[in-house]
Amino acid sequence: MVDKIELHADRLSRVNQALEAEDFATIEALLAELEPAEIAILLESLPHDDRALVWARVSRDDDGEVLLHVHDEARASLLEDMDSEEIVAATEGMDSTDLAELIELLPEDVGDDVLRAMDAQQRLRVETMLAYDEDTAGRLMHVDTVSVRADVELEVVQRYLRFQGDAVPENTDMVMVVDREGVFVGRLPLARLVTRDQELTVAEVMDTEVDTIPATMSAHDVASLFETHDLVSAPVVDDDGRLLGRVTIDDVVDIIRGEADHTLMNMAGLDEEEDLFAPVLPSARRRAVWLGINLLTAFLAAWVIGLFQGTLEKIVALAVLMPIVASMGGIAGSQTLTLTIRGLALGQIGKSNSRWLLNKEMGIAAINGVIWALVVAVIAYLWFGNPMIGAVIGAALVINMLAAGIAGILVPLTLKRMGIDPALSGAVILTTVTDVVGFMSFLGLATLFLL
Repeated sequence: MVDKIELHADRLSRVNQALEAEDFATIEALLAELEPAEIAILLESLPHDDRALVWARVSRDDDGEVLLHVHDEARASLLEDMDSEEIVAATEGMDSTDLAELIELLPEDVGDDVLRAMDAQQRLRVETMLAYDEDTAGRLMHVDTVSVRADVELEVVQRYLRFQGDAVPENTDMVMVVDREGVFVGRLPLARLVTRDQELTVAEVMDTEVDTIPATMSAHDVASLFETHDLVSAPVVDDDGRLLGRVTIDDVVDIIRGEADHTLMNMAGLDEEEDLFAPVLPSARRRAVWLGINLLTAFLAAWVIGLFQGTLEKIVALAVLMPIVASMGGIAGSQTLTLTIRGLALGQIGKSNSRWLLNKEMGIAAINGVIWALVVAVIAYLWFGNPMIGAVIGAALVINMLAAGIAGILVPLTLKRMGIDPALSGAVILTTVTDVVGFMSFLGLATLFLL
């Protein structure tokens, strides 16, 4: 099997060569072979001007799906090259879920044009989904479900599915069972439908113990439910239990990927929707804010060092060893911070176990701190020939690693309670703590015992 990264690199190289040669026929032939998601990745890998040239060669039938798969900034650059009529045409044939997602991303007037172009039934479905908040089950769900009543025979259900043919929704692993008011009462797995006596009624073979998803449930909780219950699809219901639609495993994969991107980019102070090939000035402006915050924390650490300027002037060896204390504390703290953020994301950490977790991390920090303090102390002694320097850096290392372990737990917990994403600012605060505590303890102990 060809590696996906190598395959994409090959496609990108072919497109760039075709652009240089102005061979647009080759580009069109390549695009015709790709899925919309693959076209989206290709477009995001091109600078703005080249992207516009390739976008113009994408089949109009794929426009809508491609717009869904690209990130926000890249999508905005593509929409600049389309008028309202082209956008409306691109949405033809899209299902209600994709339409709702795309309309939310379009300018309001263009979104209204798309809604007006729909038939009444589809417009009602889309407006129902748009009534729910973003990143909830009501926005994620597919409204195209197969539903039957409990009093019909299995033979009738099979005939109905055969009649539907290709219109049966993708990822259908069950038939939803509802009563006359549309209230969800159970599910009929397809395997049971084709293996049981066809004269039996749905009520006789259906499952009634089924995990239903409230339309207001968060996307994160939906993903957790799928993970813990090994679901392929699940029904979405309103407050009265009426069936609204279903969430499928492919939706959950998108949720997980999005959360992973969000966490990774936020830890670097970036937006997961940022366009890699966006113009220089907008990108620089976004990153400048985060750099400014980091500069403030760096000045704080520098101020602490300045308090001990006299000590550093008398014992130059301290300046050589300072980075060791800060670095070891930073690494130890980042390990704890990462585990804590992951635990919070998975719902594994709460008030009942946070104290136990804090004690555990303090124990780990103490053990590792003592072990590596001895190693560093011996090296410092052999290096500078002064046993007190070794003792001072060893003690400072233990103190800083303990502080790092404590901060790695308390910082994300505190940020979470304040409603701030720990992945966004936790690393900056942790680095500040380990730098300040590390420099303060090392230089403070050196001032006390070496002067």
